Amino acid sequence: MINEVMYGLGSKSSVIRELFSYGLERKKVVGADKVYDFSLGNPSIPAPYQVKDAIAKLLEEPAEVLHGYSPASGDPGVKETLAQSVNRRFGTHFTGANFYMTVGAAASLSICINAVTNPGDEFITFAPFFPEYTVWVENAKAKLLINPADTESFQIDFDAFEGLLSPMTKGIIINSPNNPSGVVYSAETIQKLADVLRRKEKEYGHAIYLIADEPYREIVYEGVEVPYVPNYYENTFVCYSYSKSLSLPGERIGYIIVPDEMEDSKRVMAAVNGAGRALGFVCAPVLFQRVAAMCADVPSDIAAYARNRDLLYNGLTELGYECVRPQGAFYLFVKSPEPDANAFSERAKKHDVLVVPSDSFGCPGYVRISYCVAEKTIVDSMPAFKAIMEEVKAEQK
Repeated sequence: MINEVMYGLGSKSSVIRELFSYGLERKKVVGADKVYDFSLGNPSIPAPYQVKDAIAKLLEEPAEVLHGYSPASGDPGVKETLAQSVNRRFGTHFTGANFYMTVGAAASLSICINAVTNPGDEFITFAPFFPEYTVWVENAKAKLLINPADTESFQIDFDAFEGLLSPMTKGIIINSPNNPSGVVYSAETIQKLADVLRRKEKEYGHAIYLIADEPYREIVYEGVEVPYVPNYYENTFVCYSYSKSLSLPGERIGYIIVPDEMEDSKRVMAAVNGAGRALGFVCAPVLFQRVAAMCADVPSDIAAYARNRDLLYNGLTELGYECVRPQGAFYLFVKSPEPDANAFSERAKKHDVLVVPSDSFGCPGYVRISYCVAEKTIVDSMPAFKAIMEEVKAEQK
């Protein structure tokens, strides 16, 4: 007999993936330029030229060197190079021993959760949040509690947060810049979060781990600073991916950082190695480990995303849509003009506009619009967004 939980996960994909698949089929019918697909966070900006140059240079190396295994936790030289890069940027003092190379941020998060979790433990995350957090936490036999969204600012509602904390709390998952809201947690927010967690650690007598999910760290606008969480709180895991910063989502390369300041850090790192082994996340792709090291200090090109953000935000708000102007990432989190965001998403589909309803993000009544698309897609979609809004308003009269 098969595992029914795994069957349930495999037989029904996420809302995001379902919309994306629908869009692919719909494009075959009406043409790709007639479908305005804002469903998937798939970077439209090409990888920097330095990535291509690094690959070309590496391909000259002997096959047994380039395509052979690295140690399970990653190539030592790669990890040391990445540590030096992080230290330069954030004033830290990591070495390669603090790094575990992974197949993207999804593997990083799943490994960290499994490394510290015992059955019955609880994690807390803040709405709106990436829906797969629930899958990874529950797969580790733990429970995910959802802190309700502060829809005025999308910073943390600390009154609600304190009510969720208990001796069963094992970890907190944060994502900043946030998918789907685009909000960046301020230094004040991170400092307050750290202060609360230290106080609760002392009260409960055990570590509470803060898991910082950071694939969008470099995608911020107008000089917004993203606080580097380990500089605020000792028991922090950093889960990073190059999917967004270098436009390499399909190459699945990222890392975990376990700081020396973390309580029992060597035991925790051993548990990270063990979780990677148990989950099968060992020896991340060696070619792209080395590409990441060679491109660690390459800046992200966010100019196109900034233009897209302004085009979409200005265009939609002029039509009467409501949303918080994003500080980072490449999503607009828009309040649904009708109470049921799923109904609104279905309505939009009839106009060949694909937007993701927010229920699975833990914040009903909104839709996520991914603007890492061609600028033309945004411009051409505006008449459809106008028609959708007019349709809703006509029905509400």
